[in-house]
Amino acid sequence: QVQLVESGGGSVQAGGSLRLSCGASGRTVASYMMGWFRQAPGKERECVAVINWSHGNTYYADSVKGRFTISRDDTENTVYLQMNSLKPEDTAVYYCAAKLGLVLFKDYHDMDYWGKGTLVTVSS
Repeated sequence: QVQLVESGGGSVQAGGSLRLSCGASGRTVASYMMGWFRQAPGKERECVAVINWSHGNTYYADSVKGRFTISRDDTENTVYLQMNSLKPEDTAVYYCAAKLGLVLFKDYHDMDYWGKGTLVTVSS
């Protein structure tokens, strides 16, 4: 089992920045891929960015490329999502997720573990 706890959400004006953190505990995360998904009201959950823990390979949704950066801290078992140049359309509940394996999955149906989510609100 892997437990995931997100933090760092909040409210910000358009153009601002936030950094989300996801602490992982339980089994070693060295063999997992982890990432961030988001769900806006009335919309399906979507992949934002994922990272392979062992090799550091990453994937970003087109809508966040160049603005968001996913990273990991091996010593803290923590994954971060640095979000810059935020837009109102980035408003959503952001979830941390994990899946055993090294392949970068992007479909939320494939993920094994989820955090409870943290709300990000971007005002215009």
